[in-house]
Amino acid sequence: MTKELQIEDLPGVGAATAEKLKDGGFDSLMAIAVATPGELIETTGMGDSVARKVINAARNNLDMGFASGDELLAKRALIKKISTGCKAFDELVGGGFESGGIAECYGAFGSGKTALAHQLAVNALDIDEEGEPHAHSVWIDSENTFRPERIKQIAEAAGYDPIKILKNIKVVRAYNSDHQMMCAEKVEDLITKDGLAINLIIVDSLMAHFRAEFIGRGTLADRQQKLNKHMHILMKVADVQNLCVYVTNQVMAKPDMFFGDPTAAIGGNIVGHNSQTRVYLRRGKKSTRVAKLVDSPHLPDGECCFMISNEGIIDVK
Repeated sequence: MTKELQIEDLPGVGAATAEKLKDGGFDSLMAIAVATPGELIETTGMGDSVARKVINAARNNLDMGFASGDELLAKRALIKKISTGCKAFDELVGGGFESGGIAECYGAFGSGKTALAHQLAVNALDIDEEGEPHAHSVWIDSENTFRPERIKQIAEAAGYDPIKILKNIKVVRAYNSDHQMMCAEKVEDLITKDGLAINLIIVDSLMAHFRAEFIGRGTLADRQQKLNKHMHILMKVADVQNLCVYVTNQVMAKPDMFFGDPTAAIGGNIVGHNSQTRVYLRRGKKSTRVAKLVDSPHLPDGECCFMISNEGIIDVK
């Protein structure tokens, strides 16, 4: 059996350079193979010709990861589903939000995005019959929306010890877009270095800082480039660690739309294409909320109603 090539084995990469590469996020042959020479130069200070040599060596020694359809079917069997707490909503999204990808819910304020996030944070903890949680949720909070009192309320309604539940929900407040991106990158350290079993990452909300920091059409290209990188970090950790990423998104009104609902998610195609499942939430009649499945790789479009109660997200009675 051939020994797997390490970063240190690449030509022009010594122990010190390997350490710089790992600190810069280039901790695998794949990460180096898909990097640009400029990124490696910025991270390590190596010359242009050395950077190109390192990238080519990584590409030549890389198993590109081609898999057959039956192998991917077997991998799909490992997908976890996180219940929303509402049977109709679970059916709409194929049994719950799936691990291995990004689920996006967008809607106006008061549509239930954050209420759903609180419910998912509890439901993702793999709680056994004795009420013991065996996994963690991570909440990246950009709008100061996390409320431990709400988690306590949901846990008590389900008969769980709220303190045990709260201990397994890790919350970090993100103060700007760079901080938000860094928090997303650090989640993998919680898994690999701290040994935490994480089933769910919540980003509430995805676009708040990007929207505030990049103002005017002149900054749109820079914003989208940065946002694209952020979404790819989230997508990679979801796929590699088999966890679910749930992001909430803000909306805008489309003034050029004369018929139908003029509400659209912000972030453009970059958010749309990187989100595996997209759900539009809005207020319904008599304190209900409506969830509309807008996009999914394998599910038909549909709608369902749900309610937000003291116990959490529930079916309409």
